[in-house]
Amino acid sequence: MIRAYKFLMRPTVGQQAALGEMLRDHCSLYNGALQERRDAYRHVSKTSVTYGMQSAQLKEIRAFDLERQGRWSFSSQQATLRRLDKAMQAFFHRIKSGVTPGYPRFRGVNWFDTVDFPKDGDGCRWDSTPHDPVTRVRFQGVGHVKVHQHRAVVGKVKTVSVKREGRKWFVVLTAEQAKPEPLPPTGSVVGVDLGITNFLADSNGAFVPNPRHGRKAAAKLEAAQQALARFPRVRRDKRTANHRRAVEKVATLHRKVRCQRLDHAHKAALDLVRQHDFIAHEDLKIRNMSKACAPKPDPEQPGTFLPNGAAAKAGLNRSINDAGWGVFLRILTAKAESAGREVMAVDPRNTSRRCPECGHTAKENRPTQEKFHCVSCGHTAHADTVGALNVLRAGLVRREAPPA
Repeated sequence: MIRAYKFLMRPTVGQQAALGEMLRDHCSLYNGALQERRDAYRHVSKTSVTYGMQSAQLKEIRAFDLERQGRWSFSSQQATLRRLDKAMQAFFHRIKSGVTPGYPRFRGVNWFDTVDFPKDGDGCRWDSTPHDPVTRVRFQGVGHVKVHQHRAVVGKVKTVSVKREGRKWFVVLTAEQAKPEPLPPTGSVVGVDLGITNFLADSNGAFVPNPRHGRKAAAKLEAAQQALARFPRVRRDKRTANHRRAVEKVATLHRKVRCQRLDHAHKAALDLVRQHDFIAHEDLKIRNMSKACAPKPDPEQPGTFLPNGAAAKAGLNRSINDAGWGVFLRILTAKAESAGREVMAVDPRNTSRRCPECGHTAKENRPTQEKFHCVSCGHTAHADTVGALNVLRAGLVRREAPPA
């Protein structure tokens, strides 16, 4: 299996400048390759340019621009071209699927923050010795950069990436590992119901409160964004130091919320994996759930629209995105695979409206957001607990069903 590691780098002032130049030159390569694809399609009889054609031009580009493109790793530049090719393939796939395409855009220097090295030892070298207290990673054109390695890397390092987040620099490794030893079985199964009021409710009646990190930081973020909006729109090289500090403040607040949400998801998923052998959850279509309301044209007055509850839906969408369900489910699946646990997604329809005692399904069974009261048998419970029970039963049925 493949596992990723992310470590904070501690570059010197000169190394920071070199890392910034590396991102800038890879961004220039990305934009130039994108421009070539656009020009070929528009002006040369809709000719398509492939990754192989652009990769074959790298040798000439490096020879022509030795000071910029020639100083960096050839394989990392190929990875940048593959990144563009992947974006183009996704664009054509969206067209075929009938989804809003979203043509790949040119990247500004501040919007290009990652450089990938496909193989450890080719343009980069992860240097971690067990008895050396200082860990370093070497990049072509930059040198040996100190790394704050807070945990050991298990397995053989396959790829290395450089990532910039604000003023901080990180190195991201992927290591190939043998299949880990599974955790000892507990004999416990559980169903979970994700929500807004409570982040998680399980079939045993336990609840995990929703931390609402985004809502807690909303006031500070609003003030920082308003301060940033007061600066006039000028070119990047004309921006003042106050403008750059305002940009960094907004980015820092967003990064803090993202890290808090990620930390909460890791801890909640780890608790479930340690306690249960089988975990069932709803197969939520989060992107569809957080879509904006469709406008309702007024048939009597052309050009005007009827109320469609957009304001209330916008608040619900913010709460869904703040909860971070998608991040949590991905982390839960990854941790369960490492621990030898089983995770299964089930159809979420009517899980909160079906009585776990008699099986009666009706909208009236859930009179409020929290209360469940069956109109057939009179069973009363918390609505989220009922949903988790139904999710667990559906997961067990699917688990025991013979393969199609």
